[in-house]
Amino acid sequence: MSKKNEIVHSGKVLEIDQDFTTVQIVVSSACSACHAKSLCGMSEDEEKIIMLPTDPYATYSVGDIVNVCTKMSMGLKAVWISYVIPLAILMILILSLSSVIGNEVYRALAAIGGVAVYYFFIWLFRERLSNEFEFYIK
Repeated sequence: MSKKNEIVHSGKVLEIDQDFTTVQIVVSSACSACHAKSLCGMSEDEEKIIMLPTDPYATYSVGDIVNVCTKMSMGLKAVWISYVIPLAILMILILSLSSVIGNEVYRALAAIGGVAVYYFFIWLFRERLSNEFEFYIK
């Protein structure tokens, strides 16, 4: 698979057991490459822990630096689930409720409530969604 079709983050192997390999990755903001980041204070580096299925033929060990990869389509799917669909729900509710609810405040609260219900269902099905997103170590 070419690098154009992958999202790659480097990480450090923290633990390896029979079922899962735990990898710590550092996600940097867009500001992290800026030469003035120390003056600005806006750059953020966030450490994330990812548990990946252990490859029985793996040659890496605890402490090694590895690349954690996923398909670009998985990233696009995550963007749709977390940003595009909620925005569409918000806009549809605001526009459709304008003829039913006259007060703008109540209309806005109802639209935000609709998005909250969507995120609640995402939270309920988080286990099923986590099975759809595949990460692997390269």
